[in-house]
Amino acid sequence: MVKLQIKEIIEILKQDLPTLFEQDISYDIYSQDIYFSDPVNKFKGKFNYRIIFWTLRFHGQLFFTEIAFDLHDVSESEENTILATWTVRGVLRVPWKARLFFNGYSTYKLNDEVLIYEHIDTWDREPGEILRQFWQKGE
Repeated sequence: MVKLQIKEIIEILKQDLPTLFEQDISYDIYSQDIYFSDPVNKFKGKFNYRIIFWTLRFHGQLFFTEIAFDLHDVSESEENTILATWTVRGVLRVPWKARLFFNGYSTYKLNDEVLIYEHIDTWDREPGEILRQFWQKGE
C-alpha cells in the first residue's frame, strides 16, 4: 500500500512541477509542518510553503518574459525519499534579455502517513552566481 501511495505522490510531482511558474501545485501530499530549505530560504509550515510557490509564480511573471521549470526525473531514490532533478531557465524582462539558467534537485522525505514532511532543494551553483546572470547580455 505504501509503495502505491509513493507512486501516486511521484505522479503528482510529475504533474505539478513542470507548471509551477504558471499554476499552483497540489498541497494534499504535504504535511502541515513541512520543512523547506534551499540556498536562500528555510522555513516550516504548509502556509509558508504555499507562499513560496505563490512568490515563485508572481516573480516569474513579473521579472521574466520566459520562465520554465524543466523536470528531468522524479523517482524514489531510497526508502521514503523521492528525488526530482530539474533545470530552471528563463529570459529576464530587461532590455539586454539576460538569461537565467541553473540545475538542481529536490529531495522529498516522507513520514509514516506517506506525506512529504521535508523538501530540500540543492542548486548546482551559488545564489550569487545565479544573480550575476541577470547582468549578462542574452541573445
